[in-house]
Amino acid sequence: MNHEKTYHKEAFDSEHGPVVIEGPLSSKELAAYTFDEQLTAFRPAEKQFEAVQSIADFEEGRIIIARHNENIVGYVTYLHPDPLERWSEGNMENLIELGAIEVIPQFRGYRIGSRLLRISMMDEFMENYIVISTEYHWHWDLKGTGLNIWDYRKVMEKMMAAGGLTPAPTDDPEIISHPANCLMVRIGKHVSEESVEQFDTLRFLTRHQYRKARR
Repeated sequence: MNHEKTYHKEAFDSEHGPVVIEGPLSSKELAAYTFDEQLTAFRPAEKQFEAVQSIADFEEGRIIIARHNENIVGYVTYLHPDPLERWSEGNMENLIELGAIEVIPQFRGYRIGSRLLRISMMDEFMENYIVISTEYHWHWDLKGTGLNIWDYRKVMEKMMAAGGLTPAPTDDPEIISHPANCLMVRIGKHVSEESVEQFDTLRFLTRHQYRKARR
């Protein structure tokens, strides 16, 4: 599968100055910017910037950023699922995962998360993918936002909807371990029925494995 990428960009004004949303960007393009030290939701900012740049150079990897002047204040990543996750079973070339999305506190309130997702989906090639996002409540910034777990879930769902992702049932043990966790899915309009069926098997892999074991 040839993973095509088409660049898109938009800008808007904030009380802190202009913000540019753009991507997908290569590691070389990302290296021209600084990575805000508050982008630490997944690992220290310096290490996360290294991870983001490495993802950018994956054949299927996509990095969309929000930047204030030359400083990256938010980003979203897309790549194939981790080989250790159930979503990688079957080696579906047209299945990619929204791996991380993060915005620094200073720029929250401008719907940057939604804007990042919307810009991501402007690329027509995204219609060839099944896009998933696994949402676990232990990754959510409840303290920083002051929201309770269910209000945060509502905000997260609204943000994901900007990119066309909606909740989908699954029997994945980690997701069903807490009722606030969920699987978000977007199926592109060019995805074959065969791929959808293969993905449905992954969504209910525990059930299918149980049935096989009983045969």
